[in-house]
Amino acid sequence: MYCPSCGFHNDDGAAYCARCGASLPVEQEPDETTISYVPGEEEQEPEVAQKEMPPPAGASLVIRSGGGREGESYPLSAPRTTIGRHPESTIFLDDVTVSRNHAVVLREGAAYIIADQGSLNGTYVNRRRLEREVLSDGDELQIGKYKLTFLAQ
Repeated sequence: MYCPSCGFHNDDGAAYCARCGASLPVEQEPDETTISYVPGEEEQEPEVAQKEMPPPAGASLVIRSGGGREGESYPLSAPRTTIGRHPESTIFLDDVTVSRNHAVVLREGAAYIIADQGSLNGTYVNRRRLEREVLSDGDELQIGKYKLTFLAQ
């Protein structure tokens, strides 16, 4: 292990540098990983292995990134699906970037419409902030740090 302060090569497992006495970083096992979320760096997020899940029947929202919940799917079978940080929301997104009553997906005939509910950070469809939008298959929604995909199936 090399010292981050002076570059001296120390024995594996050493806690302090033999040359300068600096504290050495603890080596992690190779199978351990850590992912950090930095607002504004969505384009630089690491690739996340997609979980194998059966495709949902009917229209649904699938979480693509955010909060370690990638791959979770929510069917849009009810006429009204609420999204927010409120514990009773149909789709509960637990993060301070999400308002308690952030958005709602409404089913009107064969169409699905997302409507922002006056959220602080806004609701985005295909990277545009919108108050109300008819969803099309494959649309990307962003609610706080969460990115979801609308599947019309």
